[in-house]
Amino acid sequence: MYGRAVISWVGLCLLLLLPACAPRATKPAAPTAPAVAPGGVEALALRYLDAWARNDVAAQRRMLVDAPPDFDAQHARWRQDLGVIASRFDPVVLESQDATTAVVRFRGVHTLRGLGDWEVESRLRFVLRGSRWSPRWTPEVFHPDARPGDRFGRTRSWGPRADLLDANGDPLTQPGEVIRVGVLPGRVKDRAAVASVLQSQLGVDPAKVLAALNAASAQPEQFLAFIDVRQERYQQVRAVLAPVPGIFFRKRPARLSPAEGFAAHTLGRVGEITAEVLQALGMPYQPGDVVGLSGLERAQERTLAGRPSGEVRLQRRSGGSELLYRFEGEPGRAVRTTLRMDVQAAAEAALADVTQPAALVAVDTATGQVLAVASRPLGEGWHRALMGRYPPASTFKLVTATALLESGLKPDSRVECPLEVTVGRKRFRNFESEVLGATTLRRAFALSCNTTFIQLAAKLDPRVLEDAARRFGFGVSYDVGLPSPGATFPPPKDDAERAADAMGQGRVLVTPLHMATVVSAAATGVWHAPSLLADAAPGPEARLGPGTTDMLRELMRAVVTDGTAKSAASIQGLIGKTGTAEFGTSVPPETHAWFVGVRDGIGFAVFVEGGGVGGRVALPLAVRFLQGLDAASVLSFKRDDAS
Repeated sequence: MYGRAVISWVGLCLLLLLPACAPRATKPAAPTAPAVAPGGVEALALRYLDAWARNDVAAQRRMLVDAPPDFDAQHARWRQDLGVIASRFDPVVLESQDATTAVVRFRGVHTLRGLGDWEVESRLRFVLRGSRWSPRWTPEVFHPDARPGDRFGRTRSWGPRADLLDANGDPLTQPGEVIRVGVLPGRVKDRAAVASVLQSQLGVDPAKVLAALNAASAQPEQFLAFIDVRQERYQQVRAVLAPVPGIFFRKRPARLSPAEGFAAHTLGRVGEITAEVLQALGMPYQPGDVVGLSGLERAQERTLAGRPSGEVRLQRRSGGSELLYRFEGEPGRAVRTTLRMDVQAAAEAALADVTQPAALVAVDTATGQVLAVASRPLGEGWHRALMGRYPPASTFKLVTATALLESGLKPDSRVECPLEVTVGRKRFRNFESEVLGATTLRRAFALSCNTTFIQLAAKLDPRVLEDAARRFGFGVSYDVGLPSPGATFPPPKDDAERAADAMGQGRVLVTPLHMATVVSAAATGVWHAPSLLADAAPGPEARLGPGTTDMLRELMRAVVTDGTAKSAASIQGLIGKTGTAEFGTSVPPETHAWFVGVRDGIGFAVFVEGGGVGGRVALPLAVRFLQGLDAASVLSFKRDDAS
């Protein structure tokens, strides 16, 4: 019974459910992709691209299937031909995938030396080998248009460098040629003689010459350059330098100012980029570029030079080339300075035969714009007029006098000028033991009596002198267009230092540039921060008290008519102040020479480092400067009249 029931049930199944119960015919199964975690191909692509970004070519090669024998060489050639210095990659996108192949799309950003970033969208193909996905490399990984045997190439060029202009918009520099003076070590017979003649004729530091010649890296036929000179200077020294064995000359293009040394420290120089400048500038610069190395040429490098243009090209194995990408360069833009040709020429002429370190700066009294700035010596790279900070000595009495006048004194106020005074247990004496006795503030200022100003300043609230100094720009930050630390007036530590400050000694320090703005403020009533760039935004400014300017001008005129600058009394309209700044520990102390003045809307400062007495050394240079301006004005008048 049970057996029949089972059979019946099976039979019923066979009859009614045959499609479901009967065994099905089978056919070979199609191959399937191995179980790969989501994003598996993408993860492999990211690993490959990470190795590429690290320039780990060996790691890239190990991941590949059927890597080309010259895979390493192709990558090296690609980097070298394009100047690739870095690569980075965006997250990848799985473009397609089937049972045996996959394609990943990615975007590469390759930084090309001296040009910038080149963005390329490329593909990385994958194949399945057994149970493992592996990238298969083809040249399209570099670029989708690349084929086996193609090579990449690039071009790069700068446009013409733009000009530095004067205040009127006329070029301060022009294309020209200089002579580079140098040495071939293998031709030198007497190293000391070479160093000596380069020093005597061109001011080249002999230690620098000997160090270069003695360097282990110096090759016998390697040209060691030491200085560039203009044609006129070369003609003067050639007869002395040429006969010395080992000294040679080479011509090279250069940007030339109107005359040798003309605003040399301010305009700066142009030459092949140094390692230090290359590191500071970064992209898009590269070794071999010609750039500004100092002065405004350096400070305004990116504006004057613009950006280089270039192309990335694919050189076909079959011939011809295809443009892949163009870097659009930018032309350089001219930079207009505030310098005036006539004022700068007068400043250069005034310092022409000065052998000591010196500076002369002139500014527009109404704006603070720099009209001329000259530093000496020319062979020294340090811009003394802008960077040198020195005690202002008696020129600071312009500030002290302002504090006194705004506190109620008048030019005719009675004051005392003894030989010496003691403040805070420190004795102060007048320069060259001068004694005026009972006198006026006007005469004490004109003859620069230290003891008068020390006594009067001691009676003021200490904050009054500090406030006056700040209104003359002491302790105020500003941007000239070139580095310049300005002026400092630290709060005095005690009564003795306050006394020293009142006569411009102590810890008071000022640049020649800043001192030109101080005398300008004394003459106009408004202190303006100085600027060398015509289009610069206005800097800080400050005002003196009402009525102060007229009294200061009266005091400064007395300096010229009856005081320490009396030798310049014939210069019409000149007002100013001399200064003799003591420094060092010698007895008697050494002194810097100052004269600051104003005439016809031009404020100026003349400074001679270690020069001696201001009225005897700096003042004659100021007179020469003003005479140069007068001569330029007469010449200009004659030209205008002739036209």
